[in-house]
Formats: sequence, C-alpha cells, structure tokens
Amino acid sequence: RLSVDCRLKEIERDVPSMPLLSLDRLSIGFRGPPLLNEISASIEVGQKIGLLGRNGAGKTTLLKILAGEVTPDHGSVWWSPGIRIARLIQEVPRGTTGTVREVVLAAQQSCSASNGDGSPRPGTPAVWPDEDAWQIEHAVDSTLSRMKLDPQAMFESLSSGMKRRVLLAEAIASDPDLLMLDEPTNHLDLESILWLEDFLHRWPKNLIFITHDRSFLQRLATRIWEIDRGRLFDWSCDYATFLKRKEAALAEEEKQNQLFDKKLAEEEAWIRQGIKARRTRNEGRVRALKVMREKRSDRRQLEGTAKLNLQQAQRSGALVAELKEVSFAYSDQSIVRDFSTTIMRGDKIGIVGRNGAGKTTLLKLMLGQLEPDAGSVRLGTNLNVAYFDQLRDSLDLEKTVQENVGEGSDRIRIGDQTKHIVGYLQDFLFTPERARTQVKFLSGGERNRALLAKLMTRAANVVVLDEPTNDLDSETLELLEDQLVEFAGTLLLVTHDRTFLNNVATSIIAFEGDTVREYDGGYDDWQATLRRRAEAEWGDPKGSGPRDPSPTVGGAEQQSDQLRPVSVPPKRLSFNEQRELSQLPARIEALESSIGELHESMAAPDFYQRPGDEIAKASTQLQSLKRDLQQAYARWEQLEH
Repeated sequence: RLSVDCRLKEIERDVPSMPLLSLDRLSIGFRGPPLLNEISASIEVGQKIGLLGRNGAGKTTLLKILAGEVTPDHGSVWWSPGIRIARLIQEVPRGTTGTVREVVLAAQQSCSASNGDGSPRPGTPAVWPDEDAWQIEHAVDSTLSRMKLDPQAMFESLSSGMKRRVLLAEAIASDPDLLMLDEPTNHLDLESILWLEDFLHRWPKNLIFITHDRSFLQRLATRIWEIDRGRLFDWSCDYATFLKRKEAALAEEEKQNQLFDKKLAEEEAWIRQGIKARRTRNEGRVRALKVMREKRSDRRQLEGTAKLNLQQAQRSGALVAELKEVSFAYSDQSIVRDFSTTIMRGDKIGIVGRNGAGKTTLLKLMLGQLEPDAGSVRLGTNLNVAYFDQLRDSLDLEKTVQENVGEGSDRIRIGDQTKHIVGYLQDFLFTPERARTQVKFLSGGERNRALLAKLMTRAANVVVLDEPTNDLDSETLELLEDQLVEFAGTLLLVTHDRTFLNNVATSIIAFEGDTVREYDGGYDDWQATLRRRAEAEWGDPKGSGPRDPSPTVGGAEQQSDQLRPVSVPPKRLSFNEQRELSQLPARIEALESSIGELHESMAAPDFYQRPGDEIAKASTQLQSLKRDLQQAYARWEQLEH
C-alpha cells in the first residue's frame, strides 16, 4: 500500500501537567433560553474530541469562545500559557487570491498565540525575527508537501474541496496545540474525506471537531462532548459507546421526569383541597411545592424530532430505466463511456465518485433529462419522480419557507388529508416564526429540512437525492434512512456519507478513474470487492488496503502508474460458452418481460379477491422468475468478464 507519511515532527517542549484550557461556569445567549448555560469543562493533552449537538445548539459558538473570538456573557476561559490555537471555519472566505503557497504563508502572520498570562490574542500579527523567516517558509513548504498541495496552483481556481484543504494547511502550518474544525467533511468527496480522516488520525496534537459524518466520528473521536439544551455533557468515550450510553441516559431522564411530574401533580392536588384548619397547614410542604413549580418551569424539553413521511405514488412498472452502452461527454471531457445498467423497481442505488466526476450528469441520463451521445436510455412506465438537488435550486431564496413549500397555498394535501402549511412545517422543526423567514437567512441544515419538506409534499415512486446529508443532524439523518429503507419505490442516491450508503443502498455505481462500474451492496461491500480485486491483480495475499486517492491540485486527478490495475487478458470461451453468451440477452429480455406482465397482473384491483391458491401460485411464479433473472445476469457477467 502506498501512503503519504503525515506524521508531524514533534517539537521538544516541556508539557505541563495542567490542562490546555478550561471553562468555568460559562454562559452565553442571544434570544430565548441561554445557548450555553453555566458549562464547565477542560481539555487535556492528547485528546481528539467530537463536538455533537442538534443544529443551532451552539457548537460553532463554543468553538469561537475557545478560540477567543467571542466573549461569553458570564464565566471564564483559561488558556495554558503559550498555547497556539487554530480554527478551520465552515465556509471558504471570499476574495482570497494568489498561489497556494502565498495564501498559506500570509496566514502565518496572524496566529492564535497567547499572552504570558494565558489570555488569548487571536488575530494579532505575530512578530517574527528576520532570522526566523526561513523557519516559517520551511514549515509552510513542509506542510504543503505533506498535504499534497501544489504550491504554485492559483487558490481561486481550485474546487471548494481543495480550497478547504488549503485552509487546513493554513491552520496546521503554525503547529497549533489545539486544532478546531467546523464541519470539515462538508462538500468533500469520498476520496478527500478518506484522505482527511487518515491525516487527522495521524495528527499528534489536540483536536476538537464538529461533524455529522458518523464514520468520521467513529474513526477519530476518543472523547465526545455533547451540547444539549444549553448544557455540555462530557461522555469521555468513543462514538459507538456514546450512542449506547446516550440511549440509556435518555430513558433514565424520561423515567425521572415522569416520577417528578407525578409527585408534582399529587402536591398540586393537595394544595387545591384547601386547608381544613390553619394549625394543620404544613408550611414546609408549601415551600417545597413552590420549589417544584420553579424547577418544572425551568425544565427544557428535548428538542423535537422531525417527522418525515415519504408519500408513495402508484407503483411504477417493473423496469425503471435501462441504459445500453451509454456514452456522454462535455466537449473533450468524457463522463461515461459504454456504460450499461438496468434499474428495477425497488432498487436503491448509491452513486459515488470524486467531485466533478459526473455523478449528477449520470443521474440526468438515467432520468432521461439528458440525451446520450451514444447508446440508448429506455425509461419505464408510470414514473413519478421527486428530486432533491444538492444546490437547493428548487428553493427561492427571496421567499419564506412557507411560500416555498406551500407554493402560494395555506394548505397542502398529504395522502388523503389536507393540512395547514404551518402545522406541516412544525413536523420539520420549523416554528411559526421560522416558517415565515426568508430562505436566504436559514442555516444549511434548515435549508435541507425545508427542501425535504417540499420533496415530501408530493407522491413519488422514484426518489432522487443529490447530496441530501450535508448539514443534517444525526437524528434527522437516521429518520431519513428509516424512511428510505421502508420506501417501496426506487431510490437514486448521490452521497459521500459512508454510513448512509451502508444503511440504505442495495447497490453502488462508482466512478473509478475513467470507468464506471456497478457493485452489489453498500459502501463496505464495494470496498471489500476492490480489496479482493487488488489481491487478485497485484498478487498481494494480505490485501493492499484502501490506497491514498487524493487528487493533485490544479488539474485532473493523476494516478501513479503503480496504482493502475494490471491488465489481465480476457479468458478464452469455449464454443458452448460463446453460444450460451449470445443467447443470454434474449433470455434476460424474456424474463424481464414475463416479470413485468406478472407485476401488472398482480397490480390489478381485483387480483387479491381471487382464490388463495391462485394468489400463492402467482407469488411463487414471480419469485421463481426473479431468481432465474438474477442467475441469468450472474452468468452473463461471469462469461462477459
């Protein structure tokens, strides 16, 4: 396995036994309940902390406080003397120009060093002696080399993913003691996410990061901080253990709240009975009741969970789309070449590949929205398509959430019922005030929920999701997964979320270099197939593991000749095998036709009014035809390859 050595040179220094930083009864709020309410915590040396919480819980605000960029309303932050802090923000700053080296070098003139008393001075230009200038340049050049960045590439010409890599280089070139990352995987493709994950896994210093990528969390986090209803919970465990402990804690909290509410109701009943004799009045009990009332009024309820409900239209035909030797290119850039696939009703297909590979273009080819340059696309019958686009183009930024989702109407139809638009949006966690807010003022997570709300107002039997997971919190992601797993229609999914692919996808279409291939199963199944292929083609009995797929900045992705699969001569078929291969397309077509006819027959309104043995016979026949079709495809692939 070829990999980049991402280990950073340790700087010899005396590491104090005291924590890097600590928070003491820190509070901050804007409107409504406090965002952070008297939280206390500390960060010790050598920890990688995953910071979790619902959208709007205050995660980014906490990072800004830790970096000294925001002053809390109450409480204090203590920084260890001499600590260096770097923070990678969510968005790429506009107006940044120059070569990659110039951008990173300029950033070193502003670092989060601390004063001698431990108070921060973020953004204060560091005064470097002239004789140390070469050390700064050496650190920048070394960082760019480790991160596989072209120093001479123009920053403004890079993709958003590569710009974020440059910003990360800015952060780590100063050798920070604490690196803070805010949604580092957003808008990165799988290759970049895997590279970043491996790089940070080797990072020897402290790390605190916000992410909704569950695989990323599981790989990196050694400690979990969770912001919930203004409080900071320190779980001091990895992500998998956190999930188990959190579930148990919520169950215990619900139990204790029920006992408290029962006791409060009993005391309220007692006080309403009146006082039979003033001398029997229990003043202590009255005071205790007053305290209980105050405690109950201060209780902050768990934030609601979005109620997602995909509406299923009338079933489509058995065949959704058939692509035969499809080719498509933009000018001289080939997107797909001689690609064939068959999409059947109920398939849930994940489409993966690097940014710019052509995933969205392939979606449009599958849906008949683009004409191929060569080959043919045949669409099935009775297709009702609902489309979730990654650019959120179907949302009008100048209109409110209510206007976007309701499309001018105060009521929408959900199944056989109508519902007021405000009540419907509350299912997606929009308060009435937020529902009347223009989309341009929403956060990324809120825009995603608004688009999901709009998507689910219409019935569909084919759902297309193009990057649906960006900015969604874990709870909403899991609900969306459940809906898609139960969805009886067809799903076409573009995402870089590995856990989402494993939980939902039944097959993967992957852009691999200049080819497009299809695989059964989810993300892990696809990776296992790649490892087996590598073992067979490279003669590595132990498996090469995932290779470093990082693209080079400033042009198309370059692959080392050492990483290219060895060309294996095709197996020579016997006469009988050649004849069998030539007959398979007609057999597959006949089986598909029979399955389609049987599906239409079984979809008739009076079908299930027939005798039970007739229904059972049809069901058995359908299963038999499907098995035959699966075997035919497997045999065709075996002979073809």
